[in-house]
Amino acid sequence: MATTTGSNANSAQVYNDNHKEYQSSNTGTNGLHHNSNGTAPLAGHMSHEEQEVAQRAARFGYGPLAQVNTSESGRLPAFGGEFQPGTYRSVEARKFANPAPLGLSAFALTTFVLSLINMGTRGVAEPNIVVALAFGYGGLVQLLAGMWEMAVGNTFGATALSSYGGFWLAFAIVLTPGGFEIVSSLEAGGGPGAFYDSFGYFLMGWWIFTTLLLIATLRSTVAFFLLFFTLDMAFLLLGIGYLQRGAAGVPNPPVIKAGGFFGLLAAFMAWYNALAGILDTSNSFFIIPVAHFPWSDTGKERRRKTETATV
Repeated sequence: MATTTGSNANSAQVYNDNHKEYQSSNTGTNGLHHNSNGTAPLAGHMSHEEQEVAQRAARFGYGPLAQVNTSESGRLPAFGGEFQPGTYRSVEARKFANPAPLGLSAFALTTFVLSLINMGTRGVAEPNIVVALAFGYGGLVQLLAGMWEMAVGNTFGATALSSYGGFWLAFAIVLTPGGFEIVSSLEAGGGPGAFYDSFGYFLMGWWIFTTLLLIATLRSTVAFFLLFFTLDMAFLLLGIGYLQRGAAGVPNPPVIKAGGFFGLLAAFMAWYNALAGILDTSNSFFIIPVAHFPWSDTGKERRRKTETATV
């Protein structure tokens, strides 16, 4: 397009500058905003194509609550695919793609397979196949995505993706058959119960960590919150299942299955959030909803618009 050959970042800057001038304008008697000279906002001087590109960049190029000065809190609404619920410095000029869908997809697939095994699907009981995924996809690839989140200035995404990448690597190290002899060493010192207790402590530690991240999603979107809520429940139930064993001295089967069910939900929520970060107007005919909480910035803004429209 002849008028939009600049990058999305440049268009986003034009949009942001115009948005700031629009906010600083006076309010007319009819409730609409006008510039001090009584004319329409400067955004009206942009061509239709420029406005489209700028709005796309503002929606998908920034973080969901990027540190851009908007009307009240200086934050943009959360967008599930960006894997970040809070404020961070503006990334409008970043040269990296969004790494969150890659990390979320790596987490989702590995969690999906392990959760099916925890639920005893088709009689599969041993998680050996997950070791390969945990090393390669859920571990290494997710860890790299977390490092790239750090490069784009997303503290939450870097902490979460890097940590869960480390979780999968640790999981694979523990369960590598004959590799590190962690299971056999524990069982040699205290029987099978020693390993089950140790693994239960391991899972409960990750439950605590996930709870901390869950708190940070309370002002984001329903899709983002549900991802961490279901994952939190999965860690809690699996940890209880290993610590409170059944009569046979093995991890409590009903509790482990319940943990597997929540893990399965977490996997699908991770895929959903990943898709929210991949789809945009350049590659899809639709954008999937992420459902903003009513108390989030976007929820408040929509409520204000509704109240204004009904007056």
